[in-house]
Amino acid sequence: MVLLTCLSLTKDACGQAEVEPWGNITGIRKHGQLFEFESSIKVLHNNGQFTSTGKERQRPHFKRNGDEQEVTTSIDSLFFDETVKNISGGKIKVDLKLTAHADASFKGVFFCITFHGADYLNGHLRFIDGKNNSLNQLNPAGVNYEDTGKGIEFVAATQQLKITFDEAAPIMVRKDTAHGKTDLLLMVTVKTDNIKKGEMIEKSYTIKASGDIDKSPVNLTINTRQKGREFDGLGGNFRLQNPKNDPQVIDYCLQNMRVAWSRVELPWRSWQSNKDVDPTATADSGKLNPAVTKAMQMAHRLDSMGIPIILSAWFPPDWAVAGKVNFQPVNGVWGNPLNKDNMDAIYKSIADYIIYLKNKYGTEIKLFSFNESDLGINIRLTAQDHDDFIKGCGAYFATRGLKTKMLLGDNSDATTYKFIYPAMNDAEAKPFIGAISFHSWRGFDKETLQHWADAATRLNLPLLVGEGSIDAAAYSYPDIFQEQTYALQEINLYTRLLAICQPLSILQWQLTSDYSPLIGGGIFGNNEPLHPGQRFWNLKQLSITPKGLFAMPVTSDRANVSCAALGDNGRRVYAIHLVNNGTTRSATLTGLPAGVKQFAIYTTSKEVNMKQKVVKVDEGVLKFKLPGVSYITLISQ
Repeated sequence: MVLLTCLSLTKDACGQAEVEPWGNITGIRKHGQLFEFESSIKVLHNNGQFTSTGKERQRPHFKRNGDEQEVTTSIDSLFFDETVKNISGGKIKVDLKLTAHADASFKGVFFCITFHGADYLNGHLRFIDGKNNSLNQLNPAGVNYEDTGKGIEFVAATQQLKITFDEAAPIMVRKDTAHGKTDLLLMVTVKTDNIKKGEMIEKSYTIKASGDIDKSPVNLTINTRQKGREFDGLGGNFRLQNPKNDPQVIDYCLQNMRVAWSRVELPWRSWQSNKDVDPTATADSGKLNPAVTKAMQMAHRLDSMGIPIILSAWFPPDWAVAGKVNFQPVNGVWGNPLNKDNMDAIYKSIADYIIYLKNKYGTEIKLFSFNESDLGINIRLTAQDHDDFIKGCGAYFATRGLKTKMLLGDNSDATTYKFIYPAMNDAEAKPFIGAISFHSWRGFDKETLQHWADAATRLNLPLLVGEGSIDAAAYSYPDIFQEQTYALQEINLYTRLLAICQPLSILQWQLTSDYSPLIGGGIFGNNEPLHPGQRFWNLKQLSITPKGLFAMPVTSDRANVSCAALGDNGRRVYAIHLVNNGTTRSATLTGLPAGVKQFAIYTTSKEVNMKQKVVKVDEGVLKFKLPGVSYITLISQ
């Protein structure tokens, strides 16, 4: 178990450790500025391979009790308790406990810190109470240092990091070139060789970050002459899974924010469990499965609000797939391929659902997809299968008079973009494709995201982020949803998606109790009265973007200030979204056209919820303050 105890940022503005739910510390925030590094626990196995704590590598459990965060994680039979306490002035204390639940043999267990980038590689280091206590310049060409001491200090041009131990330990410093990176890796030995069942080892480390606080002004420049793709606004997923808790979250979200797009489930397995039984006749006879009724009612509610609907299928009926239906991965493989002997029946079953929804509820479906079929959640297709299905099902929809188009992709994350290439390059498929979609769980780098933007440009079709958020496993440690770190990372990704991908909508996963943006109401065992958290306010602030704006280039001269701009020159309406991942600073926005007189500025952070003020434009220049560690939206008035 990893136990992480954090003092409130509002009580100690001088320092706060940022800790991921799997136990890695990603830096220490001081006066809003993040001094970045990444800790981890590494086990070196006898075969020379490392296993490290990291995202989606273990199955940690995260829980917050007041000022304490608790995470449970393990590597094989080795269980870890870690306590991280904020002290003051950028200093934190880490207490690490290793417990063996079985006899284990390995080469070593290490508490590690990785320094990303070249800053520290060009700096100095000093071993504390080691053989060499002087400050030595690092040799970037071949870092390879070893000593035994009670700590180590790294000094770079603008920042320093000092790590001290409760007792002397072997220390190694290496240049880490894995995956093409050039990082500096510190490894502090926790245990070597073997460990017996029940054996427990405890270590303590103090980490202090210091350096220059970058308060430099940020200069932003918008180019209103270049118009990109349209942004309809924030959307949401409404896949019903919790009859008790879903309604309250859905009601709150639909009543308190503008939802521009939606995605609902086709409960296909319940709609037609038997291939030879007409599902429409079953429905007309009053024997419709309650899950299907609720899903249709959800779609109707959204349609009645004028919200376009994507219909996606997860679990298939037995007859529609090859082999026994896999609800969990088998030998690491998810899902089942479609039964190619039943393709006509598959097309008909899906079309029957859409037609029944139209005839019974007057509800139109804009787009159809299989959810994450690149991965197999829960129907698995090859890229060519995906192309063939688009052509086959799309053509069948046309014969039934349906306007519903096929959604290209709807991939599990951004990294699997090659999955859409066969259909994208198939002229016969293009008439049936209505939009392109990917899910934003993985693949946050600009190069990967650019592939999706390029696909939308090439096909001249809208791009949708069908599932928006940052951590697909977060449902298993839901207290993370209330953390400032998670909220900031999520809205920072959305801002980057707006700038790089220019999507028609980002559909939050979900606007139900699953991954809920609300707190309390019995959700995740929290019985506080239902109320919005920082994530909800971020989403609401994004949702106030006026409809019908187009992506426009905007630049920031500070790397830790993300930005995206949207506008309509005809209406003289502009919206700029900013995420400040640093300290409070002044900002200047230039490039505004004549006639724009003032902006309403909204700010959401740990301390404020969409705090609003109005700032006037002076001769085409807008000057304003960026509060530290915050999400800011500017909307012209």
